[in-house]
Amino acid sequence: MELTSKQRAQLRGLASTLDTIIHIGKDGISDNLVKQANDALEARELIKGKVLENSMLTAREAAEELKVVTRSQVVQVIGNKFVLYRMQHDKTKRKIQLPKATRRGE
Repeated sequence: MELTSKQRAQLRGLASTLDTIIHIGKDGISDNLVKQANDALEARELIKGKVLENSMLTAREAAEELKVVTRSQVVQVIGNKFVLYRMQHDKTKRKIQLPKATRRGE
């Protein structure tokens, strides 16, 4: 499921109040970091990450790599920070209600 611009805008708004919980440094994206990101996405659905100056990755590269391994979506990348979103599979545990995606031309 690809995010619509309305959904992305809502998630960006929610992310503005989040603390950065993922930090990517010189080790890049390790198995431990992937586990940390997966656990955080499972608990929160929306997480903010930061690429430190000693990292070999840009924020865009880090976000795209994490997106693949965590099966999440990149909401936004600004400077050295990025925001990822993954919908909770269990409907009863969802914290974020996104606006419904409408089909074009309706």
